[in-house]
Amino acid sequence: MMAYRTIVLLIISSALANTYAIPPSSPIKCTTGTTGCTLQNSYGVWGDRKDCIVSKVIYPTTQNQLLTIVADATINILKLKVVSKFSHTIPKFACPANGDSSIIVSTENYNSNIDINVDELTVTADAGVSLRALINKVEDAGLSLVAAPYWEGVSVGGLISTGAHGSSWWGNGGSVHDHVVKIDMVVPAKQSEGFAKVLHLDATNDQLFNAAKVSLGTLGIISKVKLKLEKRFKRSITFNFTDDIALEDAFMSHAKAHEFGDIQWYPSKHTAVYRHDDRVSINTKGDGTNDFLGFQSNLIAVSKSTRASEKSLEKTKNMKGKCAMASTFIGYKKLVANGLKNNLIFTGYPVIGRQGKMQTSGSCLYSSSSDIVNACAWDPRIGGLFFYESTAIFSADTFKDFIRDVKKLRDLNPENFCGVDIYNGLLIRFIKASTAYLGQPKDSVAVDFNYYRADEATTPRLNQDVMEEVEQMALFKYNARPHWAKNRKIAFSKVQKKYKNFNSFMAAKTKMDPQNIFSSEWTDELLLGSKWEDYDGCALEGECVCSEDRHCSPTNGYFCLSGYVYKEARVCRYAQSFLS
Repeated sequence: MMAYRTIVLLIISSALANTYAIPPSSPIKCTTGTTGCTLQNSYGVWGDRKDCIVSKVIYPTTQNQLLTIVADATINILKLKVVSKFSHTIPKFACPANGDSSIIVSTENYNSNIDINVDELTVTADAGVSLRALINKVEDAGLSLVAAPYWEGVSVGGLISTGAHGSSWWGNGGSVHDHVVKIDMVVPAKQSEGFAKVLHLDATNDQLFNAAKVSLGTLGIISKVKLKLEKRFKRSITFNFTDDIALEDAFMSHAKAHEFGDIQWYPSKHTAVYRHDDRVSINTKGDGTNDFLGFQSNLIAVSKSTRASEKSLEKTKNMKGKCAMASTFIGYKKLVANGLKNNLIFTGYPVIGRQGKMQTSGSCLYSSSSDIVNACAWDPRIGGLFFYESTAIFSADTFKDFIRDVKKLRDLNPENFCGVDIYNGLLIRFIKASTAYLGQPKDSVAVDFNYYRADEATTPRLNQDVMEEVEQMALFKYNARPHWAKNRKIAFSKVQKKYKNFNSFMAAKTKMDPQNIFSSEWTDELLLGSKWEDYDGCALEGECVCSEDRHCSPTNGYFCLSGYVYKEARVCRYAQSFLS
C-alpha cells in the first residue's frame, strides 16, 4: 500500500512540477543590507554544521569593480572568497576566515556578457553567467557546448573552479575545464601595478593556465572564461535496465562505445542501467528534453512525506521498508525514463533532442510564481530531503576490483544497500585525463553516491557502516580522489599525494596570491590534507574515521569495528549485543 501511494504521489508531483514552484533562496543572508552576513551552501548546512560568518558581501557588475575589490583587500590584508548565486559546493571552499577581515564577493550580478565568435567556434562569458544562460545563447547561435555537468545550477566561474564534469572519454572529455581556452583572472599585485591586475591566461602560459583551470577559488577572482564550441548537434539517449552480473567487465567497453554514456548501479536490486548516449546529426528527427527526475520541482508535501518516511524507517531500523521504498523509486524511474521526454512526456526510446536540451537539467531552479507548492526536493526551507553527496574518482585500471569488492559486501546482505538505492544508487561516469593540475591525472571513473543524513549530527544512521566501508574502500584501498565540490571531510585526507602536479599548483598559487588573500583555514585544511577531528561522535558525519568507540555512538549501540570486506576500514556499526 505504501509503495502504491508513493507512486501516485510521484506521478502527481511530476505532472505539477514547475506549476507553482519556488526557486532556491539566496545562499547569503545578511542582518543589515550587505553586512553581518552568513553564507550557506544549497543544502543549508555545511559538513561540519558550523556557520560561515563574514563581515560583508559585495556584488560587483564589472571587471573594474573586481580590480578595486582585490586592490582594497591587498592594501588592507583582507580575506576574500567568491560565491555565485547558487553556492552548490559542499565543502567550505567559498568561506573566508570568520571575522571582520573577511569579505564575500558574489558574482550574482556579474553576468551581463556572453560573446560568441561563430567563426572561431568560441564563447566568452562573465564568471557569474549561469550555465543555462550560456547554453541557450550558444544554441541560439547554431553551436553547442560539448561538456557540462548534469546539474545546471552553477555559474561559469564556479563550474570550472571545482572540476565540474559530465561523462565522456571522447574528444577533450567530459570535464568543462578541458574545453576552456582562456581565463581572465583578477589577482593581487604590487603597488606599482595598482595592487591588483588582470592575468590573461591561456596555453601560452601553461603553468598558470593549468593551475587556473581548476583553482578552487584559491588563486584569485575568475573574471571571464573562454570556451571552445562545436557546430550544433543532437543527442540520442536510451536507458537499458539490465542485470549487473557483468558490470566489472562491461564498464570500460561501454565508455568507449558511447560518447556520453554512464551507468547507474543499484546494488541491492542487482541492477545496472546503461545509458546509451551518443551524438546524432542535427537533422535527425526529435525534439526531446532531459528533465532529470531528481532535479524537477517536487510537491513540497511529497518531499516532506518522503523525508518523514525515511526518518521513520531509520528510527525503527526497518531495512525492508527502505528496500520497498527503493523498489518504488527505481520502478518509477524506469516508467518515466528518469525524466527523459520525447516532447511533453516520455513515449519511448530513443529520446532524441538538441544538445542544449539534453546535456544538463535543473528545472526546479526556475519559477515566476511566489506560490509555495513545489520546490527542489532538498530546499532547506521545506524540510524535504537531506543527504550526503560523496564522489570518489578512480583511475580506470583499478575500478574493476572496486566493483568486485562492493559486490562482495553487497552479497553479504543486499538489503544493506537499499538506503543508497533510494537515491540514485551508484552513478558511474567517465572523466578523461586532464592537463589541469587539479584535474584527473589519467582516464578515470567517477562514482557518485547519495545517502541519508540525519537531522542532528549526533544521530547515527541505519547501515551507516556499509556506506563508510564503501567510502574508505574507495579512498584508502583504491586511492580514489575526491570530487572537489562534494564529499565529507575524511575524503580529503592526504589529497595532495593523489595529484602528481599538486606541487605545481601550489607554486602557481604562491605566485598569484603571495599574501594568501584567497586562502582560509578550510581551504588550507582540504588542500594540505585535512586532519581528522577527535571528539565524541566525530565519525558519524565523516569528520573523522573512528579509532575508538566514542567516535561513534556507543550509547545508541554503534561501535567502532572493522569492515566486513575491507578489513582495514574502521566503521561505526550497530551492534546491540555490545551494550551492557
